[in-house]
Amino acid sequence: MENEQTAIQDIYPDDFAWCYGCGRLNEEGYQLRTFWNEEETVTYYEPSDKHTALPGYVYGGLSASLVDCHGTGSAALFLHRKNGHEPGDGAEPPRFVTASLHVDYLKPTPQGVQLKATGQVEEVHPKKYKIHVKLYAGTEHVANGEVVAVVMPTNFGKK
Repeated sequence: MENEQTAIQDIYPDDFAWCYGCGRLNEEGYQLRTFWNEEETVTYYEPSDKHTALPGYVYGGLSASLVDCHGTGSAALFLHRKNGHEPGDGAEPPRFVTASLHVDYLKPTPQGVQLKATGQVEEVHPKKYKIHVKLYAGTEHVANGEVVAVVMPTNFGKK
């Protein structure tokens, strides 16, 4: 499902748009994009044959990457909205880094099916958020994840 909305990753500053999972400037990466879907967040991804674990099944590391980047993107969407903004309104969004990532695989993830991550954001502290993620392959619930995301320190990425 292609989404014409502005994703939070679409407006990350160029210096912070290189993540292998969600960096729009990383041509070799997944270029994941996270949106609002009413009160939950959503990211879609079409795995290719190169994401194979065993014939017919997606590599679990892709699922973990999807949960991870969906989590940090969801936290950024949540705080951006809390600050009175939406993607595309001209305001620079907050950036997050992963403090903790946990994934429970419920069943093998079949290939040839679009993946969808949904997220619910829980504010733990003004700079720390817990994102509860569900991962689906088509309509099949294949994994649950939890990401603890923290606001990126201002000196992060500076040499």
